Amino acid sequence: MKTFLIITSIIIVLFLATQIYFIMAKTETQPYQVIKKEKDFEIRKYPSATMATVSMDAKSYKELSSTGFRKLASFIFGANKDQKNIAMTSPVHMDINDSESSMSFIMPSEYNRENLPKPDNSEIKIETTTEEYVAAIQFGGYANDEDIKKYADQLENSLKLNGIEYFGNFRFLGYNAPYQVLDRKNEIIVSIQWK
Repeated sequence: MKTFLIITSIIIVLFLATQIYFIMAKTETQPYQVIKKEKDFEIRKYPSATMATVSMDAKSYKELSSTGFRKLASFIFGANKDQKNIAMTSPVHMDINDSESSMSFIMPSEYNRENLPKPDNSEIKIETTTEEYVAAIQFGGYANDEDIKKYADQLENSLKLNGIEYFGNFRFLGYNAPYQVLDRKNEIIVSIQWK
């Protein structure tokens, strides 16, 4: 019994230590400026960014997240022309829809289309986004298709109530590694007309 308690205590301490590490670790995050904060959403301005994107026929979060993540992760972990490791950033962008879905990794700020190593996988496209204004709503926990739809609907209703014009697909942003259990952060964003 004593051995069981010691082993259980060690496992709990290791689990908590790793979770604290994930929470405190400094991962470069895509910058944005908060333009306006409402009760349950905010308006943001995102500057241009360099992204690695993979598109596929996936129709759900689960389908897109596993296959898309594997392809993009292999690129940043050395499957590129220079066999160079590229730091992971956050958030991971996902555009899940009925025609063609995509997943994108934001590249670290030191990279642009000219100096980023070319991916070995031709399915991965390197693109530069344009500056955009978005509305964003945040939620915690592990994301799934039901939560993504729920918060996209909530954001859409809030925008309609506030008379804010939006366009394009509602997109999912995931900020945490799958093995981070505590303090998880997810967002839904959509492009808006803003003056």
